[in-house]
Amino acid sequence: MTEFARKRLFRAHRRNTIQDITPEEFERHLNESSPVKVLDGYAPFCKLHVHRNWTSTRCLAVPITDDNRHLLRSDYEARTPEELPVLVRWFEGLDPPVADYLIAILYSREQLAKEGTAIDADWGVVGCMYTAEPEETPMAPITILRNALGVEEGGSGVPIDREAYRRSVEFWRTHANWRG
Repeated sequence: MTEFARKRLFRAHRRNTIQDITPEEFERHLNESSPVKVLDGYAPFCKLHVHRNWTSTRCLAVPITDDNRHLLRSDYEARTPEELPVLVRWFEGLDPPVADYLIAILYSREQLAKEGTAIDADWGVVGCMYTAEPEETPMAPITILRNALGVEEGGSGVPIDREAYRRSVEFWRTHANWRG
């Protein structure tokens, strides 16, 4: 597991991160348990390993409704001190359902090396989706844009796929992550 993923997926006192297990237990489970299925990611160096949720981790993306729209918040944030802040939005004050699936996002050793992260394994965990369905949640539009900017700006260097971007906008126009 990359340090980037460890810091983002296992934050103490944050209910919208992976619950009930340590990063080491998470990594061990991924290594010892076969995924329900493996999906192709947004580029050849990215794979998604779909696992049934064995924790109390809750779904991360929540539909926006008239009943919860007033709970949306926004701010400019950076994922790391080196990145430029971008506009993000999230819910506060929600209690989403427990996720049925944890979808580990893996990058190849070669791609991680390009991004400045050396690993001993063939694949490294860079993130995880917590979902109700065994399918990928569309990448956020800003993540697609950041990826196209290149590794210098915290991305991967993959050019924008305009159709994937449009699908992303359609999903995130009606959904938001939550924080707790």
